[in-house]
Amino acid sequence: MFESVRKSFGRFVDSLHNESTAQEAKRTHNLFEAAAAYISACAEDDQEQIDETVTWVSPEALSFGVSELACRAVIALARERDESPQTVARSLLGLPAA
Repeated sequence: MFESVRKSFGRFVDSLHNESTAQEAKRTHNLFEAAAAYISACAEDDQEQIDETVTWVSPEALSFGVSELACRAVIALARERDESPQTVARSLLGLPAA
């Protein structure tokens, strides 16, 4: 009786291990990872990486992630430069000061 329980438990543990290995192989990306990879690829003009990253999440999620990344980058630069976020954003886009 204990032998059958041990074998059943062993099969259960093996199935959990195989399931976690399969999940690791098919790793999902969150929208912030996708946005960071997408923006990095755009900055480096890496079309292959751009094409790959757009498949990681939905277009809406990628758009939100890119927008969030832009906001955080402008805020970080504004703090670093001791300027307003509006001044930094306009400067990055090559627009005249408001």
